[in-house]
Amino acid sequence: MSDLKVGEPIGVLRHGWFAGVDDYAIAGGWTGGGEALVVADAAGGLCAFDARNGKEAWAKPQSHEGGILSLDLRPGHSEVATAGQDGRVVVRRVDDGEELCALDVGEGWIDNVAWSPDGKWLAASCSKRVSVFGSDGREVWRSDDQPSTISALAWSGAGELAAACYGRVAFFGAAAGELRQEFTWQGSLVSMALSPDGEYVVCGSQDNSVHFWRRSTGQDSRMGGYPAKPSALAFDPTGEYLATGGGDTAIVWNFSGDGPEGTSPGYLELHDQLITTLAWACRGRCLATGARDDTVAIWSIQRDGQGKGIGGAILDDIVSSLCWRPDGRALAALDAQGGVTAWRVGNK
Repeated sequence: MSDLKVGEPIGVLRHGWFAGVDDYAIAGGWTGGGEALVVADAAGGLCAFDARNGKEAWAKPQSHEGGILSLDLRPGHSEVATAGQDGRVVVRRVDDGEELCALDVGEGWIDNVAWSPDGKWLAASCSKRVSVFGSDGREVWRSDDQPSTISALAWSGAGELAAACYGRVAFFGAAAGELRQEFTWQGSLVSMALSPDGEYVVCGSQDNSVHFWRRSTGQDSRMGGYPAKPSALAFDPTGEYLATGGGDTAIVWNFSGDGPEGTSPGYLELHDQLITTLAWACRGRCLATGARDDTVAIWSIQRDGQGKGIGGAILDDIVSSLCWRPDGRALAALDAQGGVTAWRVGNK
């Protein structure tokens, strides 16, 4: 894509709209019906953009003091939760940005926030502890200190919450916070993804490997050889394929049948710097990758995990996040300069 001009998409990506926020665009997400895109920035601002034309619907430039670290939209509701450096979680209405509640989680940065799939529970992590709140903003339970700062949260269905930290992944019951299962491994776990059926828990490690466990048997495996720590991980909607970063090549593992052990993964080679973000479309085997070289690529993944490039574009700066609209007909990309680009997605 070296001959491309910034902002000129190719292949399945078609011109859409461009907008911007005040600082590094940290995270974003589409509403359930795809009517709006909500974007958080590193200065603590939060904005919503009309999905049709990119016009700013509302902006809250000081939603958090110091900066926003995580964002998640509540499934089935027009609400968004943000977590920041000010020790708060703020829940706002997406339609107009009105603050519905602000939750004081702890004295320190709130690194992760995540709604349960049914929208009933809201989880947040502050340093070594996890807190879970009800939809009314009331704290339901708070965990004891974990072995180290929690690096990632993920829900396994509506009834269980997983938390990863140094040397451990723990699964807690959603309603009471009881410890249901744990997996230990001597290493720093920097990222986590759960398969849609809840069978696999996969973590990227500080030692440049991907480690995973089968929950039904407790069996663990390791996939090494990455040139950098795999901070980007994503299962496709079927749970058959896992895409991993950890270098300038995206590696796709097949988790169907007996799993990836002893098999050869697919290698997606296009970027020339570290991959920063991965996102699967809601249907079909279509994967979007973004990297530190400012490029976005769209891949059609074959049965064996290999991929064919079917679209791409160049942004103004490092790609920080990619978000597919729920209907799969649009893709948004955020960058380090605060750029927000949305493309229409068609057939090649």
